[in-house]
Amino acid sequence: MSYRQDFDSVVRKVRAHERWFSQSLPMIASENVSSKRVREVLASDLGHRYAEGWPGERVYAGCKYIDQIELEAIALGKRLFRANFVDVRPVSGVVANLSVYSALSSAGDTMMALSIPNGGHISHGKSDFSGSAGLVHSLQIEYFAFDKDEMNIDVDSSVRRIRKLKKSPRLAMFGGSLFLFPHPVKELAPVIEDAGGVVCYDAAHVVGLIAGGVFQDPLREGAKVMTFSTHKTLFGPQGGAIVADEMFAEQIKKAVFPGTTSNHHLHGVAAKAMAFAEFLQFGRRYARDVVRNSQALATALADTGEVVLGERNGYTASHQIAVDVTKYSDGGAMEKTLESQNIIVNRQLLPGDLQAGRHYTNPGGIRLGVAELTRLGMRPGEMQEVAEILHVAMSGAKRREVLVRVKELRKNFQKVKYSFESSPACFFA
Repeated sequence: MSYRQDFDSVVRKVRAHERWFSQSLPMIASENVSSKRVREVLASDLGHRYAEGWPGERVYAGCKYIDQIELEAIALGKRLFRANFVDVRPVSGVVANLSVYSALSSAGDTMMALSIPNGGHISHGKSDFSGSAGLVHSLQIEYFAFDKDEMNIDVDSSVRRIRKLKKSPRLAMFGGSLFLFPHPVKELAPVIEDAGGVVCYDAAHVVGLIAGGVFQDPLREGAKVMTFSTHKTLFGPQGGAIVADEMFAEQIKKAVFPGTTSNHHLHGVAAKAMAFAEFLQFGRRYARDVVRNSQALATALADTGEVVLGERNGYTASHQIAVDVTKYSDGGAMEKTLESQNIIVNRQLLPGDLQAGRHYTNPGGIRLGVAELTRLGMRPGEMQEVAEILHVAMSGAKRREVLVRVKELRKNFQKVKYSFESSPACFFA
């Protein structure tokens, strides 16, 4: 029996996916596109190899150049984040978080974080909701207070909650999945430290904006550890990393290996190094343009009559926009409606959804991201067009018209920008 037909079938489906995305508006906030050189490294022989451990302390032979690449990635990461310790081995942002939990806390300890409807990530969640912190590491999660009008952590109420806890927090995790505005790290860090806790910051979504100097600077505001994904606003390969105060270096290194990671995807480490170099060269301009685009899109959407959250503070200071779609249906239905018109977004739980009887399958909102559209070269003028297309598409009444408009808009935005060389966003299309 030959499986050549199955082999060819997969190739055809990859090509079909790329053709579809080349004619779509990719607006999922946790996605981005990497450059040609980064993708070439991901396809290199490094993806076949093992190098467990820290450079110079490997369990495997054959690591002469692998060690050099990883040390270069670490050096570039230190420069990019002005940090004295960087670990580029975590294979995802969730693994980075689990490594920090393992390094700095024990089962049964308390961690402060945002609830998921208020923007927290599932990796910060309680075991009751299959959250990684509770389910995998048995942490007890207490929530920061949240002000839904400000779309941010309520400082005064959170201080009172921290001081009333029966068991002082061992960790506090700022950051989240719905992340519109800088979190009050500077205001709450002294309170957390006085209670004996370590201040951490999950920068998975906003790390490119942090590196680009347009969001906030957690490590200078009181955070001792910052985890992140390397593929959202930091246009690298899918993966994770940790930066931290040197005092936690040995604990984190051991928590990553052998604690949470065996082989750490060496082609990804090389790709992270290249993305760091790209970001050092182009990141400040890119981050500035991302925020300009998100603010332009949010304002234009609000002008069409859509319900954009965070109005009191200008809708957004990040790459994300949150839209309440309950006047149409729910976020799950809207996600499908927009996908059928080649607009790729994701549904989003909003503050108050659970109290209103909504669930993650039928939440009240959608989350939009502009990181990928920005890397494709779109500017505020295109964001006006995107807002108009979205407004028409949400009703679902003019599907054919929307498909034509989306395809026409994307026609001139097919290459990756903010890189040492321009390259196609899709190779197989």
